[in-house]
Amino acid sequence: FQKIETFNYKLNMYIDSWMGPRDERVQGWLLLDNYPPTFALTVMYLLIVCMGPKYMRHRHPVSCRGLLLVYNLGLTILPYMFYEMVSAVWHGDFNLFCQDTHSAGETDTKIINFMDTFFYILRKNNHQITFLHIYHHASMLNIWWFVMNWVPCGHSYFGASLNSFIHVLMYSYYGLSAVPALRPYLWWKKYITQVQLIQFFLTMSQTICAVIWPCDFPRGWLYFQIFYVVTLIALFSNFYIQTYKKHLVSSSEWLCCFIERPCEWGDTHRNHYTQESEGGLNLEYCYNPNCRTYLLYVMLLGEKG
Repeated sequence: FQKIETFNYKLNMYIDSWMGPRDERVQGWLLLDNYPPTFALTVMYLLIVCMGPKYMRHRHPVSCRGLLLVYNLGLTILPYMFYEMVSAVWHGDFNLFCQDTHSAGETDTKIINFMDTFFYILRKNNHQITFLHIYHHASMLNIWWFVMNWVPCGHSYFGASLNSFIHVLMYSYYGLSAVPALRPYLWWKKYITQVQLIQFFLTMSQTICAVIWPCDFPRGWLYFQIFYVVTLIALFSNFYIQTYKKHLVSSSEWLCCFIERPCEWGDTHRNHYTQESEGGLNLEYCYNPNCRTYLLYVMLLGEKG
């Protein structure tokens, strides 16, 4: 343990010499005093992303429906965080164009979001584990370690507040989609991506304001945030185009979605499927990449069409 403490001390001294003094208000907070735990969690996450699909390759997908419902709806506690942030802004006389670091702190839930990827792996929804997904989750945990230590307040509040609100919409959608009976009524998924893109543009615009009309907020953080948000805009825009714009289907392609044969176990090249059981029925959700829609086949347990 002494060697670990010595290593943490030397690493902290190096980081502090590079970044400057930390914000004393967050000293002693979970995972914030030393960087190695955050780095180790990121490496573990990437290893699971790499090895998890290989482990599940010859195994049946796990439904996780009940756990998904609890997890996603549990994360809708973010309205409380959003309310707290907006209240602090409203009563703290925050400056929209540039706010210094002498204000109330923020909170962080980024490590919890790793569970999104783990559920994808267990349910064999590997098509959802994209570069965008991995980049966003792995990078945000590390970025927020630095944010919470050096700028846990001030101009950082705007993007964090918007992000909390967007996550309320997103996890509400995911929670409701865990209930099969509600899925036909969830028509607003693509609008979540649109709102996310609006969030990024608003955050970048507000950050640029702080560059133009500076205050006592580190300029280096502003430049980094602009760079990072630009990467998110590029990746989310590409995702939106690939998912909702590029593959607009014709009427004949829509027809093929309804006459496509049922999924066969192990038929991973033609269709993507997940299996769930409910009320004595076997439900297979098949994804046809040519039609870009989900097919629902209902069969008695043990029977294959």
